Amino acid sequence: MQKEVRLFERILSVGSEEMLPPLQSLASAEWLDFWLNPRRLRGSDFLMRWSQGVWSENRMVQAIHQTGEYFAIPYGPSGVAPDDDIREAELYFERLEAAGLGQQKRPDLLVFEASARQEIHALLNDIGGWAELPFLAENETIIQSILGQAILAIECENSLWVGKQMPDYGAPLTPQRRLGGKPGLKKNAVLPTIILKEEDIQPLLTWQASHGIPIHIWHVFYDLAFGIALNEALRLIQEGLILPTEQVFQAPGGAVTQKSIYKIYHHYAYLVGEAIQEPELVAKYIQDKNGHILPYVHFEGGRMELMTDALNVLKTMRHDKS
Repeated sequence: MQKEVRLFERILSVGSEEMLPPLQSLASAEWLDFWLNPRRLRGSDFLMRWSQGVWSENRMVQAIHQTGEYFAIPYGPSGVAPDDDIREAELYFERLEAAGLGQQKRPDLLVFEASARQEIHALLNDIGGWAELPFLAENETIIQSILGQAILAIECENSLWVGKQMPDYGAPLTPQRRLGGKPGLKKNAVLPTIILKEEDIQPLLTWQASHGIPIHIWHVFYDLAFGIALNEALRLIQEGLILPTEQVFQAPGGAVTQKSIYKIYHHYAYLVGEAIQEPELVAKYIQDKNGHILPYVHFEGGRMELMTDALNVLKTMRHDKS
C-alpha cells in the first residue's frame, strides 16, 4: 500500500525541471541530514518555489484588480497560507488536514465582477477573512453565496523562466511523427507551456461540474502569463495534440514520486498578461536550530497587466453569468 503524502509535502513538491542542477542528479538528498523544527530541512529550491508560487498568485490578483471591472480572491489552500514563514505554512496545512479538508482540490483564485465587491467582502468578514475559506465546507451557505457570485475560477501555475527568452518561444508548430503527423515541436523543445498535472484533471472537472463555474489555468512566467480553459486543455489532450510527460517530483521530506503532466504549448493558449514592472529578486534565508543558514531567492513586487485576450475571456464569463 502506497504511503499517503501529506498535504504540505504535496503542495511544496518540486518538479526536477524546476530544481537547481546540483539537486537534479542527487540519488539521495544529503541536506536531509539537517533538521528544521520537527521536520527535515527544506532545500533552497523548495523555499524558492514556494515563494514564487505565492508571488505569481498575487500578481494575478493585482492585475485583475487593476482592470477596475473585476476583482479576485485566493480560494485554494496554498493561496491563503502564510508566505513569510515556512514553519507557519507547515502548521497551516496541518490544521487544514485536521479539519478534514486536506484532500479536496479547489482552484487557486475566484474572479468576480467589481459590482459584487461589497457583498463578497461582507461575507468574508463574517467568517474572519479569506484565510478561513479552506476550513469551511463548500456546502455551507456562506460559501455557496460566495461561489454563486464568481464568474471564473483560476488554477494558477508558475515557472522560473523568462518566457520570451526561452529558445523555442514562438517557434512554428510542424508535423511530428510522435504525434501521428499532428502539429507540434520536438520532444525536448524549451518554450513557455501551461502545465496540467494528470492527477488534478478529475478533481478540477468534478469541482467545475459541481459549481457550474468555468476553470481556466493561468501559467505565470517572470515576464508573461498564458491561459487556457480547462475544457480546451482536455480537448487538446483527447485529440492527441498534447502527450503526457513523466516528471520526477521531490517533496521537502525527501519523498520522490513520478507523475504524468501535460505541457500545453503557448500556441494553443491566450496571452493573459505581460510584465510592466519587473519584480526584485531579494536574498532571504532561514536558520535551523543547529545554526545552519539556508539561503534562497524571494520574488518581491513587480506588476503585470492583463492583455486584451484575457479581458475578453473575463467579458465572456461575465456575459455567460448574467
